[in-house]
Amino acid sequence: MRVLALVKRIFQQMIRDKRALALMMVAPLLILTLLDYLLSSNEVTPRLGVNQVDEALIEQLENMDVTVLQYDQLDSIKKSMTEDNLDGIVQMKDEDIQLTLKNSNPSTAKALQMKVQQAIAAENAKEQANKLSLFIQEFQDKVPGDLNKLEQAKPPEIDTAYIYGNKDTTFFDQLSPILVGYFVFFFVFLISGIALLRERTSGTLDRLLATPIQRRDIVFGYLLGYGLFAIIQTIIVVFYAVKVLDITLVGSLWNVILINLAIALVALSLGILLSAFANSEFQMMQFIPIAIIPQIFFAGIFPVEGMADWLQVIAKAMPMYYAGNALVDVMYKGLGLSDITFDLLVLIGFAIAFIILNIFTLKKYRKI
Repeated sequence: MRVLALVKRIFQQMIRDKRALALMMVAPLLILTLLDYLLSSNEVTPRLGVNQVDEALIEQLENMDVTVLQYDQLDSIKKSMTEDNLDGIVQMKDEDIQLTLKNSNPSTAKALQMKVQQAIAAENAKEQANKLSLFIQEFQDKVPGDLNKLEQAKPPEIDTAYIYGNKDTTFFDQLSPILVGYFVFFFVFLISGIALLRERTSGTLDRLLATPIQRRDIVFGYLLGYGLFAIIQTIIVVFYAVKVLDITLVGSLWNVILINLAIALVALSLGILLSAFANSEFQMMQFIPIAIIPQIFFAGIFPVEGMADWLQVIAKAMPMYYAGNALVDVMYKGLGLSDITFDLLVLIGFAIAFIILNIFTLKKYRKI
């Protein structure tokens, strides 16, 4: 009977906690639906530039769903790739082929490389079939055919170069910078939110609000106080990832730290903001599936370009979208501070917006 009484109490408690009940029943469905849309997104069509390439090969590539852009002259391969958003460039050099892959996404680069190889092999086989057909025709016409025409022509060699990474680069080399930023974001959010929640439930925040102190002073005080620990945590995570785990780092370590500090500031201000809507640590944890988990889906793990238009709009409303871009640009591509300025400014904009909302949110707790 005592067990049944305990079960009854828990049941009644769950029924009264509408938010926990909704989270348990609805949140998994939302995340599964989001994953379904992401995994069923349209495959991004690779874009390939070509220079001095036969029309037959171009036709083969287009048949393989490759968008081909023809260039009469290429002054700078990297510049052309950046300006025209190309995934690779194919050039004929004597009898061989020079394939340059951007390799900003190793999975896309390897898929494009395979398509180029298949197109070249198919074109070579077609050429051999034409030679054989010509020889048979000459033989039937009693015209001595040149037996050399039947010799297996040596397929052109493909010399492959990479703008970013190399042939051994894997998808994890691009994923690891995103994970570094995401873990900073996740743990700073969690710790700051729960810490401020304890301040509120213990009555400390009420006592502060009963004094003449202004709300913005409280917000900035908490941001600076918890921010110092967030900075230490961020530096430890970044140094451990780069120096101990040997995660790919092509650009400046200080730029990586700067990006992660901006991520920590966003997570800190967001954690403090959402803690105002929770009455217990359990309720604070309820925000994770809604506000934190979806961030990782739009941080660069899935190509945003292949998503539906409405998903792309959601992606650009997520702080981790810009954080992921900046981290990959610095750690994997080796770009400088000027190249990530926009992403940093957007992250700072998110933090400022959350701080302003924090100041207004504290108003409901001020009794005087």
